[in-house]
Amino acid sequence: MRVLLVEDEPVTARAITLMLKADCNAVVDIADTGEDAIEMARHYDYDAVLLDLMLPDIDGLEALRRLRASGQSTPVLVLTGLTRPQAKVAAFNAGADDVMTKPFDRSELVARIKAIVRRSKGHSQPALQVGPMLLNLDSREVSVDGRPVHLTGKEYAILELLVMRRGMVLTKEIFLNHLYGGLDEPEMKIIDVFICKLRKKLAAAGAPNLIGTVWGRGYIMRTPDAAPAPHSPAVPVVQAARSLEDILLPGARVAATQDDEASTLAAARVLVSA
Repeated sequence: MRVLLVEDEPVTARAITLMLKADCNAVVDIADTGEDAIEMARHYDYDAVLLDLMLPDIDGLEALRRLRASGQSTPVLVLTGLTRPQAKVAAFNAGADDVMTKPFDRSELVARIKAIVRRSKGHSQPALQVGPMLLNLDSREVSVDGRPVHLTGKEYAILELLVMRRGMVLTKEIFLNHLYGGLDEPEMKIIDVFICKLRKKLAAAGAPNLIGTVWGRGYIMRTPDAAPAPHSPAVPVVQAARSLEDILLPGARVAATQDDEASTLAAARVLVSA
């Protein structure tokens, strides 16, 4: 999950950032003015925006109105110190998806963020089913036919993004933005290695062929019995069906089977240098 936090108070911004990283494994970008928030929301793909109304340059409601006027549909949760019903109504009328008053309970804020993100993707429940696989957004657990599938933090984040945007082709740039937020990003080939490991773990648990490759574009979460994702006409179907494991160099294949992220990065470096 990638979140834009619009808050000009450094102590509050840091506290919320640490909370979101700990409870949601979120990548958090911070804007301390309304104008910066508008620009960042226009240029980056966020799952949610947390917007404080008291900003140093423009009113938070004005920033929200301008976001909605520009066509931005990213869910927005407004944080306000005003308790009057009229203030909350004004926020909803400006385009807010939810409103919380300060001070707020940590667990409630996290639950509300997860809820508006889930609803924005068309999901009413935290448990998302894809064939035999069940992904629980609240507990961050994955199972296949009731059997748990143990994933690393990055593997889960990739799987969650694929499931939440089921049917959409996601590029490697999208994965990198949501995993790293533009900070200390590794080589793009790291995504291929993560996907390879995910496929192996899901297949071993009894859920093969859920993650499809759209050659030259990215990856997609398939629904069971759905037609395979379209391949490039220049790539034969047999070749397109090969997994990354089949084309990895031996050293990369061994490294890609390890569970820690360090081995995954090493595998990606082998790919890049090949």
